Amino acid sequence: MTVLGTLAQRIDRARTAVRRATVVPLLVRAGAAVCGLLAITVAWPVTVLTGRFSVFIAAVAIYPAFAPRGRGATVAAVAAVAGWILDTAWYDAPVALWRVLALATLLYLAHTLTALAAVLPTDAEVDTDVVTGWLLRAGAVTLVSAVLTVLALGLTADLAGGAFLVATLAGLAAAVGATTLLARLLRRS
Repeated sequence: MTVLGTLAQRIDRARTAVRRATVVPLLVRAGAAVCGLLAITVAWPVTVLTGRFSVFIAAVAIYPAFAPRGRGATVAAVAAVAGWILDTAWYDAPVALWRVLALATLLYLAHTLTALAAVLPTDAEVDTDVVTGWLLRAGAVTLVSAVLTVLALGLTADLAGGAFLVATLAGLAAAVGATTLLARLLRRS
């Protein structure tokens, strides 16, 4: 088959996919794209976002919505975190709590919507209750995470020196223990 034949075949498949697409899976993908763009907007410095790399950065942010089954969501999240590090370390932007919480929330929502889009075929007839339940769980996770983050930051002001070090090491040990337990449970099944 020639290159033009292969290209024509791919274009024909794309037309068929667009014709058969339903609303709910497309809305899930649009939500992933919007959350990715907002995460990049919150993370990156304004001067970079309005500069010559803006189209490339936006493409990285919305790519997972078009191809949710690949590594695009990871690349987009790493790009957002890299932008935040660039803004706070290189451009000396202050680390604001609202910005950290917004970035974490948007990255989580982009990730979870991309995961949902990965399992939803674009032509699937999906009840809106499925997506609503998914978003309610995601909202609960982000709310609990935000509350725990604010509480932890409040405790760091009260704890100092050795107590803070012990709490940090205990938290790391708990995280390693939970990861090890989950890995063993996954190997069993």
